[in-house]
Amino acid sequence: MQTGCQGCRRDSGFPLAFSMAFQPIVDTRSGTIFGHEALVRGTAGEGAGSILSKVDADNRYWFDQQCRVKAIELASRLFPAGGDAKLSINFLPNAVYEPRACIRQTLETAERVGFPPEAIIFEFTENEPLDTAHLLRILTTYREIGFKTAIDDFGAGYAGLSLLAKFQPDIVKLDMDLIRAIDTNPARRAIVAHTLAMLADLGITALCEGVETEAEFDTLREMGAYLFQGYYFGKPVFEGVGL
Repeated sequence: MQTGCQGCRRDSGFPLAFSMAFQPIVDTRSGTIFGHEALVRGTAGEGAGSILSKVDADNRYWFDQQCRVKAIELASRLFPAGGDAKLSINFLPNAVYEPRACIRQTLETAERVGFPPEAIIFEFTENEPLDTAHLLRILTTYREIGFKTAIDDFGAGYAGLSLLAKFQPDIVKLDMDLIRAIDTNPARRAIVAHTLAMLADLGITALCEGVETEAEFDTLREMGAYLFQGYYFGKPVFEGVGL
């Protein structure tokens, strides 16, 4: 395994301590908790913005690494023993310099606390222009290691369909802007219906995020969706798991 990449040589570290909240992901087919997404918070539960505003090009590698460690350590203590709930961790593609070198601490942490790597989902958001070839190397490497992969906020990012043509992740999370008031918006229903059909054809599981009302949930369920995340099911719990 390669070591000593660009990120490892940076010594600035990350200037703030932080923790995590966990939001449930529900599988309505089985009526069970599919998993929990780890969401960064301040050490007293402050919102993510108080931490993310401090991330820059010099410390994002360390921030990304520390997020993984903190999420896995907390999940190992909070998730029910013997369960199969997944842990979804957001990662920053631009903070990964060499995929196999940069994953080393994640694997070491999972082994140290006894958390199964196969229960980890790595999700990324296309909220900034990315080197698609580099991103594909990361996703391919993670799949080879045994992690699940997910695209977050699908429908609001940069690569979109062109990325799906090159790589099919395990999960695609539909952006909440497509979900909001879908029960009363024919355009959103048409877009989501075709997206769900496309993902099914590609063998990708759809996850509807940002679901806040019973009407949104009923509409999406009638359209064939079964993985959900949002305030209707449970808000993020600081250093805890809900439901």
